[in-house]
Amino acid sequence: MRRTTVGLFGDGMPRRLVDLGLAGALLLMTSPLFLLLLGVNRLWSGRPFFRQVRIGRDLRPFVLLKFQTMTPTSPGGTTVTVAHDRRITPYGRILRSVKLDELPQFLNVLRGEMTLVGPRPLTPNEVDAIPRHLAAVVYRALPGVTGASAVAFAHEERLLAAAADPQRTYFDEILPRKIALELAYARRRTWGSDLLLLLLTPLAPAAPSLARRALIRLVPGWQALSEVRAGAARPAAADSGQLTR
Repeated sequence: MRRTTVGLFGDGMPRRLVDLGLAGALLLMTSPLFLLLLGVNRLWSGRPFFRQVRIGRDLRPFVLLKFQTMTPTSPGGTTVTVAHDRRITPYGRILRSVKLDELPQFLNVLRGEMTLVGPRPLTPNEVDAIPRHLAAVVYRALPGVTGASAVAFAHEERLLAAAADPQRTYFDEILPRKIALELAYARRRTWGSDLLLLLLTPLAPAAPSLARRALIRLVPGWQALSEVRAGAARPAAADSGQLTR
């Protein structure tokens, strides 16, 4: 089948209208919960949101919004988060388990900094760890609230918790596979595939086998890109060159 539509209902104004409509509707429907969590965050951390610089479209930085889930004075050290991370508060663990900490990102969508479906926005350190030309290809599109790699690695924190060196495992194995998967998905992306990823996002943590079967249809060979084993070789990039740091 010939694929002529890129992304959720195409690019440009149609996509922007869909983003505004769906993000606005979701924020309206969840407004009582949103305001409650906003108040809890302000009382607990003194600020309504956790703010972090991420890299967006055309590698331009923007401030991503989340609800705070870690102690406001979390000590330095590893920059990755694992399951049962001691820095995560009990309240934050509940939010993270159902992805409610991501809810403020719909504000990023309304501001035009993100879209509903796209590659997840990386931190500057993560972007520095991958070849610049590959990052430029991936982030020709707006970063998304969800995307192919977000669904494929829905249990990323568990993978990292099982690793002897979570930081190294993330940068040497998981991050290159995320980029390779996003590059492969971008070549096959349609409005229908974006819609399927939206539907799979809340299901992936609870029904990984269902998400796996769906991703195989969307991106043939995705399992080879998402397998993480100790000492596994880094995958080849989907466009050109190797995914090396």
